Amino acid sequence: MGRERLVVVGNGMAGLKFLEEVLELAPDRFDITVMGAEPEPAYNRVLLSSLLAGEIAAADVAMQPRSWYRERGIVLRTGLAAVRLDCARRDIGLADDSAVAFDRLVLATGSQPIRLDVPGRHLRGVMVFRTLADVAAIDAAARAQTPAVVIGGGLLGIEAAHGLARRGVPVTLIHLMDRLMERQLDAEGARLLEAALEAKGIQVLLQAQTGAIHGDTAVESVTLADGRRIPCGLVVMAVGVRPDTALAAAGGLETKRGIVVDDRLQTSVPHIHAIGECIEHRGGCYGLVEPVYEQARIAAAAIAGRPASYSGSILATNLKVSGVPVFSAGDFEGSGAEAIVVRDHGTPSYRKLVLRAGRLAGVVLVGDTDDALWYAQLIRSGAPITAFHEALAFGQAFAEAA
Repeated sequence: MGRERLVVVGNGMAGLKFLEEVLELAPDRFDITVMGAEPEPAYNRVLLSSLLAGEIAAADVAMQPRSWYRERGIVLRTGLAAVRLDCARRDIGLADDSAVAFDRLVLATGSQPIRLDVPGRHLRGVMVFRTLADVAAIDAAARAQTPAVVIGGGLLGIEAAHGLARRGVPVTLIHLMDRLMERQLDAEGARLLEAALEAKGIQVLLQAQTGAIHGDTAVESVTLADGRRIPCGLVVMAVGVRPDTALAAAGGLETKRGIVVDDRLQTSVPHIHAIGECIEHRGGCYGLVEPVYEQARIAAAAIAGRPASYSGSILATNLKVSGVPVFSAGDFEGSGAEAIVVRDHGTPSYRKLVLRAGRLAGVVLVGDTDDALWYAQLIRSGAPITAFHEALAFGQAFAEAA
C-alpha cells in the first residue's frame, strides 16, 4: 500500500506539535503537507509580549526552521489561506485557486481575535494583538511614543500593556470586569497584579466599558460609556478570541462554539481530526498551550492507529505577567470549600489553596510560584492531602518533611 496523504491546515503551535508527535509514532506512514495562512513557519505566540517589549529578538520566537520540514519530507506552504474544504472529494482549496488532496486531514486553524463593534473601530491606529504582523504594526506605532489605550484586562491585554509600557509608551488599560484576569485569578490575587501594573506606570481602569473611538482618519481618543475621554494615538483591542471554524463549517463539519470533536479528537467526518483553539470538546474550548499540546499528542496517536482518548484538561495558567509570576489551576474560587490563604505583604506574594473532601481542588499563586507544578499535579491526581494538610501551604519541601 502507498503512503497516506496527510494534510494539516494550520502551522501554529498546535499544528507543529502534531507534526512532531506523528513523525515520532509513524515516521514512514504519511506524505505530509502543512499549510499556514501566515507567511512565517510556526512560532511561539507566548513570547510575543516579550518581543513587543524589546526583551527578545524576532528570531527568538521561531520554533522550527523551514529546513526542519524539508529534511523530513514535509511540504510546507506558508502565506496561503485554506478557503474551501470538500469532504466528499477529500481536498482543500487554497487562496491561489490550487487544491491539495488528502486521505486524512487535521484542522488546527486556531482562533481569531475579537474586534469590538464600536464606532471608530476602523480608524488607523486601531489594532489587535495576535500575530507577528500585529506586533510589527504595534511596534511601528509605538515609536511615536503617543499614549496608548489597551482594551481588555485578560492575559493578552495585560501583556500588550506591559510590552508598550516597557517601550516608554504611556498606557491606559481598560477592562469591563471588576478585576483583571477574572478567569485565572481571584479578587485578592487580581488586586496584587493590578498594583504591580500600576507600579510600572500603567493606568488601570476597571468596570470601564468602551463607548467609541474618535478621530478623523486616525485614532485621537477613546470615550468610555460613562463619558470619560482618554486621549491616545494607538488602541489595541485584546478582548478575547473566538475559535476559527469558518473552513470546517463551510465543509459541512459540525460546529458550535468550536469544531465539535470526540475523545479521539475526530470531527463529525471520520477521516478529519481537529486540535487546538479551534475545537470544542465536551462543550469546552481551550486556549492554553498545555491542553493544546495534549490534544496534539492524542490526535497523532489516533491517526497512527494507537489507543488514544482525550478526557479534557484541568486548566492551569503558569506565566509571568508584567514581571510578576502568576499561577492558577482548578477551582480557584472555591465557593463553599475550605480555603488556606497565605499573604506576605513585604514581597508581596499571595497563595490561596482550595480544599474539598481532603483533596486539593484549586490554587492561586501570585509573586512566588516555585511550587506551582507540584500543586497542579496534586489537583490532577486527586491525591489525598490529609497527612500534610498543615504544611500544604508552605510548599512541597515542607509537606514532604511533614
